[in-house]
Amino acid sequence: MTKLIKVTTPDIGDFKDVPIIELLIKDGDIIAIDQPLITIESDKATMEIPSTHSGVVKKIFIKVGDKISKGTPICDLQTVDHESSQGDEKINPVTESQSNMDSMENVLNCDTVVIGAGPGGYTAAFRASDLGQDVILIEKHEKIGGVCLNVGCIPSKALLHAAKIIEMSHEMINNGISFSKPEIDINKIHDWKNSIINKLTSGLTTLSKKRKIKVLQGLAEFNDNSSLIVNKDNSNYIINFKNAIIATGSSPIKLGSFPLDKRILNSTSILDLNEIPKSLLIIGGGIIGLEMATVYSEFGSKVEICEYDDQLMPGADKDLVNILHKKLEKNIKINLSTLADECEIKNNKVNVKFKSNSKKWSETYDYVLVSVGRIPNSSSLRLDKCNIETDDKSFIIVNEKLQTKASNIYAIGDVIGQPMLAHKAAKEGKLAAEIISNQYDIIDYKTIPSVAYTSPEVAWMGLTENFANQNSIDYEKASFPWAASGRAQASNSTNGLTKILYDKKTKKILGAGIAGENAGELISESVLGLEMGANIEDVALTVHPHPTLSETTFFASEIADGTITDLYIPKK
Repeated sequence: MTKLIKVTTPDIGDFKDVPIIELLIKDGDIIAIDQPLITIESDKATMEIPSTHSGVVKKIFIKVGDKISKGTPICDLQTVDHESSQGDEKINPVTESQSNMDSMENVLNCDTVVIGAGPGGYTAAFRASDLGQDVILIEKHEKIGGVCLNVGCIPSKALLHAAKIIEMSHEMINNGISFSKPEIDINKIHDWKNSIINKLTSGLTTLSKKRKIKVLQGLAEFNDNSSLIVNKDNSNYIINFKNAIIATGSSPIKLGSFPLDKRILNSTSILDLNEIPKSLLIIGGGIIGLEMATVYSEFGSKVEICEYDDQLMPGADKDLVNILHKKLEKNIKINLSTLADECEIKNNKVNVKFKSNSKKWSETYDYVLVSVGRIPNSSSLRLDKCNIETDDKSFIIVNEKLQTKASNIYAIGDVIGQPMLAHKAAKEGKLAAEIISNQYDIIDYKTIPSVAYTSPEVAWMGLTENFANQNSIDYEKASFPWAASGRAQASNSTNGLTKILYDKKTKKILGAGIAGENAGELISESVLGLEMGANIEDVALTVHPHPTLSETTFFASEIADGTITDLYIPKK
């Protein structure tokens, strides 16, 4: 059942009778929540007023030049009530708003349609528009930004920042500064976290509008290789396209032996817990699991990790992981080579049964986070209508130009496989848009860095020692211990390591790894070096500011170059 909602001016502080300088909507527009409606300008600031609901604009009450205050009516929106769903779908479900279009107006034409508005999708759409393409961006959720912005990278980093503040307060006790035990208001933390999300999603909506990209909310499926159907408001929109970019992302893997229960969390629901668990089990010692272990351990939870592999962050080099492992195990119980076999809910607790070699046992927890990987969102697209192929894990198969078997349909990001990273998806999205505009290039996937935003952080790029040893690739390594860094000593960050892998003959940089404070920021210098084909001497001759943590990359390169003075290394 549809209903009419009057959107009014929210609280704009002490401002009253502020003039409208730009009207950003017209009758019949489909509006998303947080989409800017008008721009106002006072003597102190210019600001956009976002919509508090989504729907179709039925009547506009204001015009440019009018003056508004809190409560001034802006427009009427026709919309329908909706309910939230689970998993990543919690972002916000599609708003079911009644369209005033007749059946002929339900057919849309464009140069490029992008399915999915995460970092890969919106980057592809923006770049395609900048290159002159007429673009439609389809997103099944009410807010654009995808998992990363809404229920992934951004909110988790806000929680990690809060945890870091607590950690730093503890670290200074022995150095002359002490604080009382922090009082944690988890609801205020969530309000702050959500305000960040709203600012960023609102910004993306504005960027879409400035580029005149039509953003359509709904579920898309292919009809053939030149058209697709979008289900919205229980009616179908047909979109005819010349090119399509699939950027539908991924969802958390569920364990079949674990029941559906509010105490069984995934990477989405753990970001919105309204309490701090007394005990938390994390199944999966990958990046997401370890980041949440970092957060909730500092918040005061008794955290335990269960990892099936014989090390945390399987695949990453062990010398880097060991630095993190040693830090975590001071406050967190870590079970390696362990299987969480099954669980049941008893007395509002989660009882989990474990196996490790011949040993079996069980433990009880307040909550359990299942973080064992992600699966591609490809099953609902009706790829068979276009003869698009997927592999045995349902990842879409593409060539080096990101084309599927249907050459005018591209796929990017998580839906085509590892690494499942937002910056990788964004790079692919930009490339796909450029290829469509005949600006062909390729991606060197070795230059895509991986980062665990734990404490300490772990980052790596290019060749890893694990991969080199498994594939008999010859390399040399230079490692610099952070205990020898003045800045690391001065900032309580000596628990770190920077290493560079390089070619024995040419001395070209092949890879790098960093474990330590702000490793995610520091790795970019090595990424640049690999991308431009730099050698060890290029870095060693680059003067770095002192004292900084960035010097650790410089010192590692000097070790490789044989010119290090900050360590004594006997000549061979």
